Amino acid sequence: MELTEAMRTVGTCRYFTADPVPDEVLRRAFDVARFGPQGGNRQPVRWIVVRDAARKQALTDLYLPMWKAYLGAIGDGTVNVGALPTTVQDADHFAEHLAEVPAIVVVCAEIDGLHPTDTELDRVSVVGGASIYPTVQNFCLALRDQGVGSAVTTLLCHHEAQVRELLEIPDGVLTAAHVAIGYPAKGFPRKLTRSAVEDIVSSETYGAPYFEGAGV
Repeated sequence: MELTEAMRTVGTCRYFTADPVPDEVLRRAFDVARFGPQGGNRQPVRWIVVRDAARKQALTDLYLPMWKAYLGAIGDGTVNVGALPTTVQDADHFAEHLAEVPAIVVVCAEIDGLHPTDTELDRVSVVGGASIYPTVQNFCLALRDQGVGSAVTTLLCHHEAQVRELLEIPDGVLTAAHVAIGYPAKGFPRKLTRSAVEDIVSSETYGAPYFEGAGV
């Protein structure tokens, strides 16, 4: 698959078939993913593939109450996600059926391999993720290239202690995301909705347009 097409259609898959994803497909995806950029080439990312039904159910049991609370906040207006109602419905379906996906890939990272430089700023720290999430995106693109859908969620990271115990994750290793994977039941999106380039790229100072004109 041509790279630009994969990037424009990888999307978030929330409806999966029951067909298992072969190990050789996963291996090819992990093989490509590991070339994602990371600070100092420390390669901190580690993966856990969860196929066992009981473990997937345990992860879902942790995930679902958090999602339902978030969904309730969307419903009463406490949280404004800016998403279409159908998107929220799709996300609810995903949460309800998370245990049924062929595999859940837990993204871990060795803490010693991260070098966050923003921990002393008066805001949430995000810099450490620069050595993690490009690799995760590579993984999703490599799956897309093979016709496999994915959905990245970080909601379960709130329950890291329970996930650590369930999956026997050692000290010094954090959880950064969970990726549900499987063959898409509704195909891949033909067009994803994103902000126009003209609205998100600035020239020299924040908010000064770099590109003129209306974008699509």
